Amino acid sequence: ENEGGHYNQNNKYRQKNQIEYKKQFVDYSQPMRLNKFLANSGVCSRREADEYIAAGVVTVNGEVVTELGSKVIPDTDRVMFHDQPVKCEKKVYILLNKPKDVVTTVEDTHARKTVLDLVKNACSERVYPVGRLDRNTTGVLLITNDGDLTTKLTHPKFNKKKIYQVTLDKDLQDDDFAKILSGIVLEDGEIKADELSFVNEGDLRTIGLEIHSGKNRIVRRIFDALGYHVVKLDRVYFAGLTKKNLPRGKWRYLSEMEVTMLKMSASAFKG
Repeated sequence: ENEGGHYNQNNKYRQKNQIEYKKQFVDYSQPMRLNKFLANSGVCSRREADEYIAAGVVTVNGEVVTELGSKVIPDTDRVMFHDQPVKCEKKVYILLNKPKDVVTTVEDTHARKTVLDLVKNACSERVYPVGRLDRNTTGVLLITNDGDLTTKLTHPKFNKKKIYQVTLDKDLQDDDFAKILSGIVLEDGEIKADELSFVNEGDLRTIGLEIHSGKNRIVRRIFDALGYHVVKLDRVYFAGLTKKNLPRGKWRYLSEMEVTMLKMSASAFKG
């Protein structure tokens, strides 16, 4: 429990016993859309499932199904994808405090380390990151096999709060501070921060920025447009999840309460 007489707050994250989420949130005895079933099984996203169904590579009880709205009863129907049986996997939800120099692609052609390398001992299920963080951006990253939740959390219209700590190469000027709050025009439209503040008194280079946008590299692009270079970028909050007590490069399973919170916020969203 103690290291050199000191209590170590990270001990609780050493319990790497996979959490069995009591509510798997889905009743598999009830009819379910085939695309949702494939997404829930971790095979692919719901959108990709529609493409596979249309392409005729999915069979139900031995019959090819190409009708997009088709439903299945997961408990009793036999679903095959490319001639492989599809099983509803246990749901896994992992929170990673992403370090620098790690990419969020599932497979990297340049043989760089990926976020999945960091969580490979977490579960046997096939999981993937929700959204992306640049290679040099650190902080909160959700990794899961819940395709349905992923689709909702990464939808451009799903405005979930994100908070970043930004370190700039020079002091942020007052007029630029005001512009970021009132809105600046980038090549893909206007963007403005929801909140902006200096993290430490007297330090004009370290900024806390709250934003809803899911646009790619949005924080770096805001500061680039105003002539600043982002030296460090750390996501400290995403969709209600924080990296509190989670050291850089470490991961933990989400609690049942956190999963319920994510599910509730996602189900309130109509994509």
